[in-house]
Amino acid sequence: MQRSDFHHFTPFRIRYYETDAQGIVFNANYLAFFDVAITEYLRDLPFDWEGQKAKSNTEFHVVRALVEYAAPVRYDEEIEIGTKVEKLGRSSATYKFAVFGKGETEPRSTGEIVWVNTDQATHKSAPLPEDFRSRIAKLENLAATIA
Repeated sequence: MQRSDFHHFTPFRIRYYETDAQGIVFNANYLAFFDVAITEYLRDLPFDWEGQKAKSNTEFHVVRALVEYAAPVRYDEEIEIGTKVEKLGRSSATYKFAVFGKGETEPRSTGEIVWVNTDQATHKSAPLPEDFRSRIAKLENLAATIA
């Protein structure tokens, strides 16, 4: 993945507590970064996730999380996390991420999160909200890949 593959970026500055004894970002923190990046992506979309939950009694659940590490990120560095939705299924969305040093073009880490929309009463998958689907499809030019 390259920087040009993304149009949405979330900036971070690495704090001391996010690093390990070597001064490198602890591996589990990448998933926390991705979670924040999704929240910012949806805020900028805009999509009212909280309103949708209250209206439909559905919630997004993580069913897959992947992080691949290429180069370290260290304490006090500024990074930018590129976020995009690569695929929309009937009830799922696949997010892709790349972690870049500020202004860099090659990622230091990449990742993927798959969300499934879930009915909270039955704990079974539920169709993605149309508003969510249409906004992302338009933003990411995914009309041909929506199942």
